[in-house]
Amino acid sequence: MSKQEMLKIIENKRAELIDIVQKNGLNSTISIEYSQELDKLLNEYIELP
Repeated sequence: MSKQEMLKIIENKRAELIDIVQKNGLNSTISIEYSQELDKLLNEYIELP
C-alpha cells in the first residue's frame, strides 16, 4: 500500500472519529475504539518505506 493510499484511509478514519465523538462523547467506548484504530493506522503509516 502506498503512503498516499494510507493517508486517505487515515483521513477517513479521523473524520469518522470526529463524528463519533460529537455524537457519543470523548470517553465513550466507541470513541475510544475509533481512536485506537486511528492510532494503529498512524503507526502503520510511520513504518511504511
